[in-house]
Amino acid sequence: MKGYRFSKYIPQKAQGESAFDNLLNIFLQLVSITGGDVAEALAWLTNLDKQYNLTDGQYGMGDFIEDLKDKGYITEENQEGKFEVTGKTGQQIRKSALEEIFGKLKKSGKGQHKTNFSGTGDELGTDRRPFEFGDSLQQIAMTDSLKNAQINHGFGDFLMTENDLEVVETEYKTQTSTVLMIDISHSMILYGEDRITPAKKTAMALAELITTKYPKDTLDVIVFGNDAWQIDIKDLPYLQVGPYHTNTIAGLELAMDILRRRKNANKQIFMITDGKPTCMKVGIKYYKNAFGLDPKILNKTLNLATQCRRLHIPVTTFMIASDPYLKEFVQEFTKTNNGNAYYSSLKGLGHLIFEDYKRNRRKNF
Repeated sequence: MKGYRFSKYIPQKAQGESAFDNLLNIFLQLVSITGGDVAEALAWLTNLDKQYNLTDGQYGMGDFIEDLKDKGYITEENQEGKFEVTGKTGQQIRKSALEEIFGKLKKSGKGQHKTNFSGTGDELGTDRRPFEFGDSLQQIAMTDSLKNAQINHGFGDFLMTENDLEVVETEYKTQTSTVLMIDISHSMILYGEDRITPAKKTAMALAELITTKYPKDTLDVIVFGNDAWQIDIKDLPYLQVGPYHTNTIAGLELAMDILRRRKNANKQIFMITDGKPTCMKVGIKYYKNAFGLDPKILNKTLNLATQCRRLHIPVTTFMIASDPYLKEFVQEFTKTNNGNAYYSSLKGLGHLIFEDYKRNRRKNF
């Protein structure tokens, strides 16, 4: 009889990883989900251990907790004497998110953005030109310069003059200022769907990518609910959803205000959301409508998208939901801004759908 026989799937432990490493991967996920509550994360991990036998007789949960303290992932050196995460934990969570979401990216050079212009830079190109006053010694193409000296002065007594020197053009590189916007409205956990965890992973991956690959860039992070405010990168793993509506307008206004103060010519916004805006501030009061794409809110949001386009500030939206209704706003917003959009299901952060409205392209990866 032809067909399929299904059995219970038991994942194998990663090859070459110690018992501590295997538990650490789960612990870091739990710490992020619990918003940095170490005690709750360890309680969940203990229950998982009872259910799935994560530890054995040689290495138990007590050993793991001691290793967490010894290796600097948690500390209890505070007035209350309770476990707290350290900066090392946050950094490790961001690195894990980067590997999970952008693991397919290839390593590249020194981490700056190339342009089509040549000039003063720190990466050698392929073009050659005569030496000019002010060129650095590192730019001199020695082989070509020696060849010029021999052609111009013969093979007798060696002679090289300034006119014999050739230099290699360097590629001009530019800096970029980025604002990362994260939706922390109540809809990010509505109907039993956990959208804030994949949103945080996406945010952490983007932050880690920018700070490591492009260290000369600037990165500012803001969250938006009923209002919008700025946070530190180190707080990303521990974000929590609040009883908020989605004031995308406040987030965009704050992002644009931050970028106005940046001196870089290249500016961009990354927005992570689950869809439609539902709130705006009118005077000192909030205008709210969670039941649809309210024209009053939508028009103001799209006006800001147009302003960003005129200021040459592209907005790349990461949509953490797959509902066609929720995608409607993202698609219209991205077309208005002439920007880009990534769509991801809640379970498939490694598989993103990319839409480039500027070039009218769609790509899966």
